[in-house]
Amino acid sequence: MTPLKVFYNSLGTPEMYAMIRSKMAADMTLVTLDTDEDAERRDKVAGCDVAIVAAKPLTGPTIAAGDRLRLIHHQGVGYHDTVDLAAARARGLRLALTPEGTTIGVAEHAVLLALAAARRVTFADAELRRGHWHVNALRPVSLELYGKTVGFVGFGRIGREAARRFAAFGTRTVFHDPGVADDAAHGAERRPLDWIAGNADLISIHVPLTEATRHLVDAAFIARMKPSAILVNTARGGVVDDAALAAALAEKRILAAGLDVFEGEPIGPDHPYCALPNVVLTPHISAGTRDALSHKMAAVFLNLERFRNGEPLANEVDLATA
Repeated sequence: MTPLKVFYNSLGTPEMYAMIRSKMAADMTLVTLDTDEDAERRDKVAGCDVAIVAAKPLTGPTIAAGDRLRLIHHQGVGYHDTVDLAAARARGLRLALTPEGTTIGVAEHAVLLALAAARRVTFADAELRRGHWHVNALRPVSLELYGKTVGFVGFGRIGREAARRFAAFGTRTVFHDPGVADDAAHGAERRPLDWIAGNADLISIHVPLTEATRHLVDAAFIARMKPSAILVNTARGGVVDDAALAAALAEKRILAAGLDVFEGEPIGPDHPYCALPNVVLTPHISAGTRDALSHKMAAVFLNLERFRNGEPLANEVDLATA
């Protein structure tokens, strides 16, 4: 059996690398980073057969430096903005995804952000630690999920899983996704995007970032939202116009937002969102649980066994049409 040398493109922790290695065959070697510098990436990828991609993009120069690279394996599903597809095509590389490990964590995180935004949890926590007991001040700006209409922009695997969790709170589910057939909607109500923008109490984003979805939630979309509405984004930052959303939140034209993803990650403390009490922020961690990592790495390395045995790959992307 041919040994494989596997490059991990994101900077992790020793604990994380140990979890990854626990899923590998004994004759596979994991090559990891000591810094987050692209120069180290180009140095480390040389001689590797496979590159595993997470949130950090695999760039054209890194792909070019991978002289033995044959396969790119994404440990999630969002590859449009994390893999230089033109460079991968030019090298004749293959690309596979890992959809089964991401779904639960992201679905749960969407609910977490919705609840935290609806109840101003992070603001209340920070204020309490500073000695401010806002027992009454938050009542007029806090909501329950019960009875609310939740609109899903994107209703694939993650969107449907999130909808099941929201439904446990007594919500109504509507969605917009041209790619989902009615018989796959599981009783949810299909609605036009404009309808969701103007009528949903909570809007949860679950689409990949492509040219068609970039700034799908723009100033015009946000202007149609109800003053009492909440926006949750666990998909990709570029789907939402951050400047337009920050302005709407600052001017209280919508109630709140819960965001795990942003344009231009990572954001710093000077970002407009960071000064706002009505937005809950997390650093792109919705799929980042030890459970998810364990499931994803088991699936990745099972696929790598298929790869070196010459078997068909699970969840391979046709780069000719991607």
